[in-house]
Amino acid sequence: MMTFSGVLMNIPAELYESAEMDGAGPVRRFISITLPYMFFVTAPATITTFVTNFNNFNVIYLLTAGGPFSLDYYQAGKTDLLVTWLYKLTVNRNDYSLASTIGIFIFMLVGSCSLLVYNRTGAVKKEDQFQ
Repeated sequence: MMTFSGVLMNIPAELYESAEMDGAGPVRRFISITLPYMFFVTAPATITTFVTNFNNFNVIYLLTAGGPFSLDYYQAGKTDLLVTWLYKLTVNRNDYSLASTIGIFIFMLVGSCSLLVYNRTGAVKKEDQFQ
């Protein structure tokens, strides 16, 4: 909430005044001025939150340790994430080949999603336009 408040306070008032003089209504000003500023600032925070939630090892491992165990999946419990399953494969089962494959898959998935979101928001291209 503090981030959004800070972003809203840093949007120059001249932009809103010139948009109003050009005949833009409140909805148009919000879409054309406020949202681009919000996306520019919150895109890196959104990416960081996504990566953190995707690799949320602590909660799963401390609460359930990936259990209850299931015979339907290869050494994975019913509440395992890819990260906790990777940990179990390396520490408990010494299955490094499958664990490295899962690690590469996690990297490709998180990396490609992060790059996609970062490029779609235009934070790289429009960096010089924001104050």
